[in-house]
Amino acid sequence: MNIVLAESSLETVPRELWSHPVIVRDSRRRGRPPWRMLLDKARHYRAMGGLPRKEKRGRPDIVHMSMLVALYSPLALNGVLRLYVHTIADRVIYVGEGVRIPKNYNNFVGLMEQLLSLGKVPPNAERPLLRVERMTLDRLLDAFGDYVVMHEMGRRLDLGKLADLAVSSTVVIGGFPHGDYDSPRLHDRDRWVRIGDAAMDAWQVLERIVVAVEARLGLV
Repeated sequence: MNIVLAESSLETVPRELWSHPVIVRDSRRRGRPPWRMLLDKARHYRAMGGLPRKEKRGRPDIVHMSMLVALYSPLALNGVLRLYVHTIADRVIYVGEGVRIPKNYNNFVGLMEQLLSLGKVPPNAERPLLRVERMTLDRLLDAFGDYVVMHEMGRRLDLGKLADLAVSSTVVIGGFPHGDYDSPRLHDRDRWVRIGDAAMDAWQVLERIVVAVEARLGLV
């Protein structure tokens, strides 16, 4: 079972913000250069005013919560679930089997900063726990075949039918706080599905899918 967190709001501070006073102060406080810091709206909001697509950026906490839900689940612990994080900057994070990320958010930030800067964690490992590659969403989806896209305007499915789809198809969930998918590949309305009538955060959608599949497979 594959889940793709697509266009996720996870990136290092972009070059155009390196000299902004807010970024400079945060860089000095943390003792880390801007290009090795995660963009985080909670700390960098004033610097992000003119940033393109700013409504979709600076929310690494969404990725953190989603990874916690997925990687600590019985599905993942039994080797059934594989999670792929595609970022808004067209990078894909591959997670090794059985890997669990830090539950503490600050430790997660440090881990992601190391990963995005060095390409893998641990940096000298032949079989790293985490690795990242530059890759478009199209290329990633081409490797999986059939897929469905979680979208608030999609056809509504009950959890049982969604569990069946999740087992047989890759599930794409938006890893950003606001707006729509940028990729034309994800604008195919025939692939859109939803759980309920109200919009949900990415990790809420992910949690319901995971629990539905666990129930279908008898893991819970």
